[in-house]
Amino acid sequence: MSLLEKETVKRVEKKLKDFDNNLKIIILEASARTARDAASSLGCEVGAIVKSLLFKTENSFTLCLISGDRKASLNKIKKILNIKDACLASADEVKKVTGFTIGGVSPIGHISKIEILIDNSLKRFKFLFAAAGHPNCVFKIDFENLKNISNGLIKDLIE
Repeated sequence: MSLLEKETVKRVEKKLKDFDNNLKIIILEASARTARDAASSLGCEVGAIVKSLLFKTENSFTLCLISGDRKASLNKIKKILNIKDACLASADEVKKVTGFTIGGVSPIGHISKIEILIDNSLKRFKFLFAAAGHPNCVFKIDFENLKNISNGLIKDLIE
């Protein structure tokens, strides 16, 4: 089966096409499971890779889109959400909430509605690359369109 036929990749592709028919899924020869792997495969800076990190909060989940060369600040995320407790979601929780496995979590195409925060440091790049439902699939998008397609709130999320 081709990667484009996988259900998770099809979900992302449908969101991309509904938003802008020019946005396409890129299939990589090597895995893009980590930001460094993805940057190496694409020949771009690590910072241009969008890490999709799911945090378990007091009563729900929040997806944070972080630049591949930065670390998320748990304290900033807790302040923004006005909560006392948050942690990274487990692999099982990520799969259950987003419908994707770690390494292929896309900013779009989730199986349930998730609040999304986008780190403002991603603005540094003309183009960004985000996972598209599988560790070997990504899509290229600019910051403004990432914000619009994901309905994410732009915040300072990094340490």
